[in-house]
Amino acid sequence: MSLDKLKQEIIEYSRTIGIDKIGFTTADPFVELKERLRDQQALNYQSGFEEPDIEKRTNPKMLMPEAKSIIAIAVAYPSRIKNKPKNEKHNRRGLFASASWGMDYHHVLRDRLTKLEAFIKKREPTAIMTSMVDTGELSDRAVAERAGLGYVGKNCALITKEFGSYVYLGEMITNLPFPSDEPVTDSCGSCNKCVEACPTGALVQGGQLDSTKCLAFLTQTKGFLPDEYRDKLGNRLYGMDKCQIVCPKNKTLDFHHHPEFEPDPDIAMPPLKPLLKMSNREFKEKFGSIAGSWRGKKPIQRNAILALAHFKDTTAVDELIEVMESDPRPVIRGTAAWALGKIGDPKAETALKKKKMEEKDKEVLKEIDKGLSMLKNKQNKESQWVF
Repeated sequence: MSLDKLKQEIIEYSRTIGIDKIGFTTADPFVELKERLRDQQALNYQSGFEEPDIEKRTNPKMLMPEAKSIIAIAVAYPSRIKNKPKNEKHNRRGLFASASWGMDYHHVLRDRLTKLEAFIKKREPTAIMTSMVDTGELSDRAVAERAGLGYVGKNCALITKEFGSYVYLGEMITNLPFPSDEPVTDSCGSCNKCVEACPTGALVQGGQLDSTKCLAFLTQTKGFLPDEYRDKLGNRLYGMDKCQIVCPKNKTLDFHHHPEFEPDPDIAMPPLKPLLKMSNREFKEKFGSIAGSWRGKKPIQRNAILALAHFKDTTAVDELIEVMESDPRPVIRGTAAWALGKIGDPKAETALKKKKMEEKDKEVLKEIDKGLSMLKNKQNKESQWVF
């Protein structure tokens, strides 16, 4: 069978297994990407979640010596929640980013790529293939861009003509030299909305991201969130969508093509207070199937505490005091102490002072002092109004 014919059969088959876009490119090194990654590394803009070896990230033959081409796939996901729950004063809710709604996309796309591999192997027994989704060495966006699926916008997301940036990406390296598709020539032009909307300035300039400032990355860290980002987090529990939401290319786009990605409103926007004392088992049962659970419950619980502080939810004060007094993890105790000071309830001062006499951890003590300082500032402002 000719590779042109096999390529067409692959394209047609891909539609039957839930792949929304597919493209083909060479396995040549990604020369321009290599230079950008070196710059990112020199500037300390990387998150630490990436493959550290730039050669592996940019040279497919480091991963498969026989590599001749790469097949890139994209699968669309929803941008809106049907029957979105209300965020009420007595029942404040957090928010998972849309890329984490429904079943973990890593599993879904790997399944589709496995089916695609079997289809190719049946027609071409000499085929050698290796597939990856997100956690592989290659840059999914760079592969997809060169394979003609879309272009990488100023928000550093791949933007497709049909689905905007609301797509999951994956790729397959193969020894079959498929004819390549042409890269997309579209661009963001003079639009700079995502850069201007980034709450932390993580988008240093169009197409360049300082991952260490990006809220999507920061929601996944396990330590204390730096002070300067706490108020900017809002009610986000995992991920950050603002740079996608403001993009004109995404306006009105909302795709519910795949049942696997349909969000459960109570998981995508869970009530915050029940998260505070959730056990590992309860967390896995409720959130284990979504991509946003991969770092475990600790970052989610820390972010839930910060979200309650953001809402200044006085109904959560008793729970936060209990967390501060009894949680074995310093990050959670300390974040709860800070949140109590931020909320500013009268009960918080007594609890913070009591905890300060008992606490041994230096970092937690710093957070207690921050909480007490916020309470003192609030009291000073209120006393000024008396006169």
